[in-house]
Amino acid sequence: MRTSFNGVTIELVNGDITEQSDIEAVVNAANAQLKSGGGVAGAIHQKAGPRLEKACRPMAPISPGEAVITEAFELPNRYVIHTLGPVYGRDKPESKLLNQAYQNSLKLAEENKIKSIAFPAISTGAFGYPIEAATKVALNTILENLSELEKVETIRFVLYSKN
Repeated sequence: MRTSFNGVTIELVNGDITEQSDIEAVVNAANAQLKSGGGVAGAIHQKAGPRLEKACRPMAPISPGEAVITEAFELPNRYVIHTLGPVYGRDKPESKLLNQAYQNSLKLAEENKIKSIAFPAISTGAFGYPIEAATKVALNTILENLSELEKVETIRFVLYSKN
């Protein structure tokens, strides 16, 4: 699916976040220590190689809603934006923290003059955020911030599973 708002293309695709070779920055649904783990973080770290974890070390830990940026190393992208989404039922208020994760990722993209960014479904895996509720937060956050985007031209949501 593809649509445009205020000159920004928004896409929804099924696929692997580590294989978005036409995207300048991918977002890592990171853990607080910015280390490899399961899910998106594990896949990104595995494909990017060990230099990614080394680059992340001085920036850790991060808090829910926070975002930081590194090179992408062996990934086919230029940057990785690492953000920590909330653990559903533990980090409160969940929707505000998830909103901040998307918003701060977009802010880093703008600051770094990134034209295209790909997001996974932040917090919906091991962090237990219900997919429908997380989708509403993600889309509302993107739509609320479109008028402030000057550099970002493409926002892609990459869903690994079809659920």
